[in-house]
Amino acid sequence: MARERKFSTDDLFQAAKQMLLSHGYEGFSFSALAEELEISRGAIYKYYENKEELITDYMLYEMEHFLTEIKEIELVEGFDAQFEFLINLIFKNSTIPPMIELGRRIPVNGNKKVKENNEKLEKLHLKMYDHLQGFISLGRQELKLKETLPDPLILGFIFQTIMIPNHFGISHSQWISSIKEMIRHGMLRNE
Repeated sequence: MARERKFSTDDLFQAAKQMLLSHGYEGFSFSALAEELEISRGAIYKYYENKEELITDYMLYEMEHFLTEIKEIELVEGFDAQFEFLINLIFKNSTIPPMIELGRRIPVNGNKKVKENNEKLEKLHLKMYDHLQGFISLGRQELKLKETLPDPLILGFIFQTIMIPNHFGISHSQWISSIKEMIRHGMLRNE
């Protein structure tokens, strides 16, 4: 019997990420993942009962990594600098929001591990907003944010901007600077 090729969790998660981004949830399978990693399906089944367990574990991994990075916003001085930091971090991790949306569509099907992972993901999502409360408070202190806008709306709006498709191939730098401009000043001319 041939020895099973070794693979790391990182190898598994990176291959899963690429497959999810290119084929979506419906196109994701252990067979295709095993082929990509040059391992047997059985090697994956040793760790995961089904694809939902694997996907939600991967999503937890990504979200925890993102939260580690987002905490660094507290080390940045001034609202404008924190805004730049946040936008750059969001675009650096642009696969997080689509993965969160994908995660919300994953059926639990009575699987205890998937249910637990989904609950953890929701808590981490809320924790992300908690970490950004200092950013919002600073924006209000420095009179940069309108006091009439609810905090969750501001943060949700910022995070959703990366979901806007760039159908016309505008350069990445122009795209990001235009998004920053629209968030800061809107799209209407001040006359």
